[in-house]
Amino acid sequence: VQLQASGGGLVQAGGSLRLSCVASETIIGIAAMGWYRQAPGKQREFVTTITTGGVTNYGDSVKGRFTISRDTAKNTLYLQMNSLKPEDTAVYYCKARRSGNLPDLWGQGTQVTVSS
Repeated sequence: VQLQASGGGLVQAGGSLRLSCVASETIIGIAAMGWYRQAPGKQREFVTTITTGGVTNYGDSVKGRFTISRDTAKNTLYLQMNSLKPEDTAVYYCKARRSGNLPDLWGQGTQVTVSS
């Protein structure tokens, strides 16, 4: 199974972007999917997750601005990002967390750059 993230780009502060993450096939043992980001020189950090039951969780820095959603029929995860700030600049990765001993899956990342 491969995860393909897309939708990144260059946007001015205050603008919006929507990221997508498409799974090449149905993910066996999926427990949750989420988005993480990594800025230059920093560790990868949690952005948001959504469980198979639809429960969402957000990092403090994005609450109220970002919204995670999914379309299970299309095997696609979304991240709607509004009111973007320069500090949101990072490579955004999607992740599929799986249950049991199944390994988690990561997408390749998509660059988001927010100019001031």
